[in-house]
Amino acid sequence: MLRKIQLGSLVLGTALLAGCAGANMQGLTQAGGSLFTAATLSDTQVQTLSEQSCAEMDKKNKIAAADSTYGRRLNTIMSGLQNTGLNIDAKVYETKEVNAWAMANGCVRIYSGLMDMMTDDEVRGVVGHEIGHVALGHSKAAMQVAYATNAARGLLASTGSAALTALSASQLGELGETLINAQFSQRQETAADNYAFDLLTKNNANRQAMVTAFRKMAQLDGGQTSMLSSHPGSLDRAQNIEARLKNAK
Repeated sequence: MLRKIQLGSLVLGTALLAGCAGANMQGLTQAGGSLFTAATLSDTQVQTLSEQSCAEMDKKNKIAAADSTYGRRLNTIMSGLQNTGLNIDAKVYETKEVNAWAMANGCVRIYSGLMDMMTDDEVRGVVGHEIGHVALGHSKAAMQVAYATNAARGLLASTGSAALTALSASQLGELGETLINAQFSQRQETAADNYAFDLLTKNNANRQAMVTAFRKMAQLDGGQTSMLSSHPGSLDRAQNIEARLKNAK
């Protein structure tokens, strides 16, 4: 299901779902308060939650050393993604899973499984896309939805700005997992792709590699990876970049 980040409807809908699930009035009031908090998260609060969630995800994963093969490749990849105006903190998780994601604070994580199946140029296009979600504000909205989703599940019953900085490790872990698995609308995906294309152009990097990267993702096992489940329409996205390449000539 594509999330179109319509928070007003989300707050009402999830509150009603909580009631239908048999929540008592106190629980519903707490959930409603948390959902309202989610819909009104400030930029500072989103940054704080992103930093804490990313840190919790880092604890659960093995980070490739800077002098490792993956670490050296990461430096090469990121050298072609300069001039974003963002504070990017990129690291590699050593795991066979194929995925990459970014949070609103500029935390970018690339899975070694993705690097194993793609060239540096292809990974750069994927990462440029993830940075695009941050630059275009999609990641902030996704954090709001992730927070609201966990609030509706009763995982974040506290309300108020002070409570946002006092979440437990398990709550932050749940928040991070929800955010990583969040889906963007097709419009947001296209916008992030176009941002990546323009960023690669600005850095004189290989733009054609975006096409081959998307085609490789489309060939993955039935779309069962995290990368495909959260980034639909790989073939359509490849065709969009091909069209931009043609028009750029």
